[in-house]
Amino acid sequence: MNRREFLQYAAAAALALSAATNAIAQSGNAETRQNPIDKDNGGTNMKHELPALPYAYNALEPHYDEQTVRLHHDKHHAAYVAGQNKAEEMLEEARKSGDFALIQHWEKQLAFHGAGNYMHTLFWQNMAPNAGGVPSGALAKQIEADFGSFESFKKQFSAAAVAVEGSGWVTLAWKPEWKKLYILQVENHQKLVIPGVLPLLVLDVWEHAYYLKYQNRRADWVDALWNLTNWPDVEKRFDGVK
Repeated sequence: MNRREFLQYAAAAALALSAATNAIAQSGNAETRQNPIDKDNGGTNMKHELPALPYAYNALEPHYDEQTVRLHHDKHHAAYVAGQNKAEEMLEEARKSGDFALIQHWEKQLAFHGAGNYMHTLFWQNMAPNAGGVPSGALAKQIEADFGSFESFKKQFSAAAVAVEGSGWVTLAWKPEWKKLYILQVENHQKLVIPGVLPLLVLDVWEHAYYLKYQNRRADWVDALWNLTNWPDVEKRFDGVK
């Protein structure tokens, strides 16, 4: 896909998804809104909501451009939220009717869109303006223990991200049972993961995440991550699961 075709696709996707995103907050809150379904386990009709960005759309410039952040958050992430809600709605209808003829389809849709919503929510929180640098505390010690050094970790993470086949992610994740950090490639949003790992740091390498600014230069996009990495957020997640 060349740049002209991508821009045409993005414009069409924006129109197609606009109905699903009319209720999206545009304010860039400092806090992510809590999903109502997480507050009321009995509320089967409660919908997942698109979390607000924890910063302004242009806050990650020059490493991550405002136009891409808007498209990525307001359209692509919103589509996964809408898809997750739709899958849960259809599975609820199947339970009520007893008709499970499309169970395979809707289970796949739930895994794909639910994982897409989860990964994107983490992705936005993993970045911050004027960030980067190196981790500290318990996370820094664990990275050194599991990867030899921060530089070795950084090289492996970058190499894994560049080498993801097609659309996907790379994640630094903690496996509690094994008390070890792993770097994993993730195809789409939900494939090739070790069951039970807890993602701490994720990077989106779907083309929609970077194509407007970096075109096909995925390696440049991966390099840009290190200027945006919100290590305090990653450290807090690690402290919480360790």
